[in-house]
Amino acid sequence: MNFDSGLPIYMQIVEIIKTRIVTGILKSGEKLPSVRDMATELKVNPNTIQRSYGELERENIVFTQRGMGTFVTDEESTLKGLKATMAREKIISFMEDMERLGYGRDELPGIIEKMIVEGK
Repeated sequence: MNFDSGLPIYMQIVEIIKTRIVTGILKSGEKLPSVRDMATELKVNPNTIQRSYGELERENIVFTQRGMGTFVTDEESTLKGLKATMAREKIISFMEDMERLGYGRDELPGIIEKMIVEGK
């Protein structure tokens, strides 16, 4: 896995897991891979995964059952809120990128509309 040097690895892993949850790869109530399995998959230290899981638990996106593992929350409102927050962050990032390219905010709806019509 290639990580961005501008952001701590554990936070990048948090984002990977959130994306897996929002896209349905990890479902509500589903058990996350063990710390060791996730560390092996992402080729990072298990302590990094533990820190990521801890952050997700602090955000109430996952919960840990002692001796059982870590699970995705089954709170629908939390999962809907996560999806909405992630969408908002993507849109803000897109808008900032477009402004850096020289487009005004008032031009963005037309650009998006054109792309939708063209099927791209």
